[in-house]
Amino acid sequence: MSVEETLTRTTSLIPEQRRQKIIEHLRTAEVLSYRQITELLGISQMTARRDVATLAKEGRVEATQGGAVAVPTARLLAEPHRSVKEVADLPSKAAIAREAAKLVGDSMTIYLDAGTTVQAIRPYLQERQDLTVVSNDLATIAAFLDHPSVDLICVGGRVDRDNQSTIGRLASLTLAELSLDIAFLSSSSWDVQRGITTPVEAKIDPKRAAMASASQSVLLTDSGKFGRYAKYRVAPLDGLTTIISDSGLGDEAASQVGALGINLIRAEFGDEESAE
Repeated sequence: MSVEETLTRTTSLIPEQRRQKIIEHLRTAEVLSYRQITELLGISQMTARRDVATLAKEGRVEATQGGAVAVPTARLLAEPHRSVKEVADLPSKAAIAREAAKLVGDSMTIYLDAGTTVQAIRPYLQERQDLTVVSNDLATIAAFLDHPSVDLICVGGRVDRDNQSTIGRLASLTLAELSLDIAFLSSSSWDVQRGITTPVEAKIDPKRAAMASASQSVLLTDSGKFGRYAKYRVAPLDGLTTIISDSGLGDEAASQVGALGINLIRAEFGDEESAE
C-alpha cells in the first residue's frame, strides 16, 4: 500500500478508531512523539495532541511533553467502540468462531452475547437446522435474519449505542426465563485471579443470567485480552464449562487455566475452514 493510500485510510477514521491506532503503534514502539503520530496517521499535530490527551484521561496511555508512552498497567478502564472492534483481530475471531461452532448441534437453543468475537460464529452455523438463537447484540440479530432455519429471540433492555447491544436489568430478566443449551459469552478482560471482568456495571447481570440459564457456559475471547482486568467482576473462570481462545495464548497461561478444571481450546491461526 502506498503512502498516499495509507494516509487516505487513516485520515478517514473516526476519532476512536484513530486513537486505537495510536495504542496499536505503542504496543510495539512503546514511545511515540507527536511528530511520529502525525506521520503515521496523516493528521495534524493539534489532532494528535487532542487524541493523546483523551487517551491519557481514559488511562490508556501516558501523555508526555513530546508525545505518548504505553501504559504498563493491565487495567481496562473503558471498552473500545464497536467500530474499532469490528476491524480488530479478524484472524483470531475467525479461528475462535470456527471452534465454537463445533459445539453447536441441530435444534439447540444458544445465547450469543454481545460482541464481535461471538458474532463471528454466524457463517459457521449456516447449515444448522432448527436452531433457536438468543442474543442481546443488535448486529448479531441482524446477521441471522437471513438464516433459513433459525428462531430468533432478541433480548430487550437499555441500548448501549456504542456497542449496539442491550444491557441492564431488563435484559437479565428475559434471560432468566429461558432454558439455554449453551451460552457463548464475550469479555474484553479476563484472568485467572479475577475471572471475567467488565468496566460496564450494566453488563454484569445479563452475563450472569445467561450463565445461570445455560447447561454450558463458553467464553470466546482472544489471547490479547488475557491478563487484563476491569472494575467489575462478572464470574470466576471456574464457573465456565469451556474457554475458546487462540493459539497466541501462551503455555503458562494455558496451564493456569487448565488447573481450574476448565476445558481450554486454543484455536490455530490460519487454519480456518471455509464457512459451512
